[in-house]
Amino acid sequence: MRKAFYILLFFMSPAFLLAQKKYVPSKENLEARGWFEDAKFGLFIHWGVYSVLGDGEWVMNNQNISIDSYEKLPAFFNPVDYKPEEWVKMAKEAGMKYITITSRHHDGFSMFDTKVSDYNIVDKTPYKKDVLRALADACRKENIKLFFYYSLLDWRHDDYFPRGRTGNGIEGRAATGDWNRYIDFMKGQLTELLSNYGDIAGIWFDGHWDQKEWDGKNYGALKADWHYDDIYELIHSLQPQCLIGNNHHLAPIEGEDFQMFEKDLPGKNTTGWGTNSSDIGALPKEVCETINGSWGFNLQDKKHKSDKELIQYLINAAGYGSNLLLNVGPMPNGEIQPEHIASLKQMGKWLEKYGNTIYGSRQGPVAPSSSMVSTQKDGVVYLHLLDEQQDTYLIPEFKGKIKKMMFFDKGKKVRYKVDEFGLTFRVPKEHRNNIDTIIRIELEE
Repeated sequence: MRKAFYILLFFMSPAFLLAQKKYVPSKENLEARGWFEDAKFGLFIHWGVYSVLGDGEWVMNNQNISIDSYEKLPAFFNPVDYKPEEWVKMAKEAGMKYITITSRHHDGFSMFDTKVSDYNIVDKTPYKKDVLRALADACRKENIKLFFYYSLLDWRHDDYFPRGRTGNGIEGRAATGDWNRYIDFMKGQLTELLSNYGDIAGIWFDGHWDQKEWDGKNYGALKADWHYDDIYELIHSLQPQCLIGNNHHLAPIEGEDFQMFEKDLPGKNTTGWGTNSSDIGALPKEVCETINGSWGFNLQDKKHKSDKELIQYLINAAGYGSNLLLNVGPMPNGEIQPEHIASLKQMGKWLEKYGNTIYGSRQGPVAPSSSMVSTQKDGVVYLHLLDEQQDTYLIPEFKGKIKKMMFFDKGKKVRYKVDEFGLTFRVPKEHRNNIDTIIRIELEE
């Protein structure tokens, strides 16, 4: 994932935004999109040899580690405690419906048995096993769908040239390269990922932003053509149902199947690289966020989010019509930090009770605010009240005739009034929930 200091406010060059021409989603793809919109909650996993250093997935760039030095890390990566079945069961108990895992990150190390390069977990580590194959098998057994994160940029590959904006302090990078050969390398790996691991639910691209020109003040056009037309067509030809998303922070590009938002709700821009409201398309949406402050394992990260913060982020994402992809960064031995497991378990318990207001829902008719979001499903609107201190609410211009309005927890009627000002109601203290007070509104047909 990107760091906060890379702000993407830029002019796009149309010549380099071409993707799959005249893309018509297949029946299988449209069905997969529907499933994706219903799923609402997934597990993101950032895992690679960088975990050995315990300083996040950007450690190669942030510490300017030379290629020669970094290539020593695989010899120390031996995840003998990796139990993919436990990972999948953990995700399932958390109420998650899919898993997205890093197949190759910006450091260029492949976490699968690729034949296109020997810089991979099977050939270069003492573990010598394909962790993605084991995870794919475990997901299949538990009916959890699997997505592969795939980095477009590469700080090690000679043919990643012209160089991007990151990794330029890394010693040992070649002074020349063949971009078309690099594109062929990616196509080879993507073909492997979509040919050797069964049905894959999606490919999650990252790194587009690395090829933006920078004059010291503003971002300009792309320096290189990502060949999205060919790459997207390749993916859909190998597995038509496979969903394509790209973490480019732009309006959707032709050939993509869902739109993603990094550490921001759709239309928000608290990070400085968020997508503006005008760039939100009609595709299914997904927000990705960390469970602490890091994507990859970070030994000194103390920014673990509370259970309340995590649950409310899931609720907010649903209120914006989006999935939440929540990240964990496993340790180098293959274990997930106990505090992360504990938080996911609490989210699962909450979803056992209130999941009906989230799963299968769509964005509700009430505009999201800091204190309230809404979801809707099967003619029922769910108001999620997130401020436990607030007692009186006014919803201007509420649409629809109310048949019944009840507290979801208590099953008791809500006293309300509809007039020229809108819908007004009060939530007595005894009916408030410290995480999410849910009101169920059944509408007349």
